[in-house]
Amino acid sequence: MTEKVLITGINGFVGSHLADFITDNSCDIEVHGTIRHWHRSNLENIEFNRSVELHECNLVDSHNVNELIKTLQPDKVFHLAAQSHVATSWLSPNDTYTTNIISQSNLFEAIRTHSPETVVLVVGSSEEYGLVHEDETPITEDNSLRPLSPYAVSKVAQDMMALQNFHSYGLKVVRTRAFNHSGSRRPAHFVDSSFAKQIAEIELGLRDPIVKHGNLDAIRDFTHVKDIVRAYWLALEKCEYGDVYNICYGSGLKISEVLQRLIKFTDKTIECEIDQSRMRPSDVPVLVGDCNKFKKVTGWKPIFDNDDILRDTYAYWVDKLKENKYVP
Repeated sequence: MTEKVLITGINGFVGSHLADFITDNSCDIEVHGTIRHWHRSNLENIEFNRSVELHECNLVDSHNVNELIKTLQPDKVFHLAAQSHVATSWLSPNDTYTTNIISQSNLFEAIRTHSPETVVLVVGSSEEYGLVHEDETPITEDNSLRPLSPYAVSKVAQDMMALQNFHSYGLKVVRTRAFNHSGSRRPAHFVDSSFAKQIAEIELGLRDPIVKHGNLDAIRDFTHVKDIVRAYWLALEKCEYGDVYNICYGSGLKISEVLQRLIKFTDKTIECEIDQSRMRPSDVPVLVGDCNKFKKVTGWKPIFDNDDILRDTYAYWVDKLKENKYVP
């Protein structure tokens, strides 16, 4: 029997790469995905993948979710739909809580009622760890959760909701905490992609040679999105239900170094200028993870390094700007 996979938020950055990974590697899996609106959702990331079936579903609407799960009866659900930008969560905390927490609650209730054998991946975030002390890096799954943003709070809630549903109802759920991941299609409001887009615009003569930035002192652990989606697939294949797993590269890169490496992709002379609007009320200083637990269970290891990530992100923006005919 053909396996049915449902990816919520399939048109997003990670969702589209996961759809590509599954359709590129299997002919025997039906890939389904949720989008919020047929006429208002951006489908650019998946318009070239004709092997997926899209379903309009507002996950905040419990009726929508119930009807979808009852009809589809998926074998696996990769729950990726979310408000995933930390800075946006400061501007709209209530929207972030509603989108991330209520949507997952609706999904769990629908699965428990209509498809209890479905296996679910709940995608958490390294932001859940929040305030990490110097002696706590690299961060393991046992580290305390001290969230420092509304987004991080919402992800902790999703994480704990998954754990509660596993213990209370036997829901077949795997919890992951992925650290920063990037590559092509990364939205421009994320730091590395913002830098890449600005530098690509400078390279193509579309803006003055000044890159605007926020906090450059933070240290982050970057993994290529292609490695991340492969990890997500392995998580539902090999990980223990109810358990939690870090997914990361395992080393940190200062944001100032990210900017300097991206600048090297152009011969233009570029100035860097702080933009106060890009600063957050509080920022996590260091997020570097330990994913030995996940590696031991799955055999996963990253294929791409930081230079691959930045090169792919920059090339994506150069190509996209050219395709949109913004070049003078």
